[in-house]
Amino acid sequence: MKVYQSRSFEKKVKKMSKPEKDLLDREIKGIIEDPSIGEEKKGDLRGVFVHKFKLETTPYLLAHRRFGEDLELAMIGIHENYYRDLKQYL
Repeated sequence: MKVYQSRSFEKKVKKMSKPEKDLLDREIKGIIEDPSIGEEKKGDLRGVFVHKFKLETTPYLLAHRRFGEDLELAMIGIHENYYRDLKQYL
């Protein structure tokens, strides 16, 4: 399985601190082991799974989707305007 990052995802991760990146890596490994982790969205976002987790005390959302055997990490962020921005990306 290949894991791809969107440009938006890359930019957000680049701004994170080292401890936050380590926690994020653990969450991503969990997603790779079980790609159906999170909640599958409906309507415009069909096929996109959103996994909710906390980095320190801040709740984050991580959107991912599968393309055959490959996995795309589409977007990460806090809840404010998250789904609006995700729809624009897709």
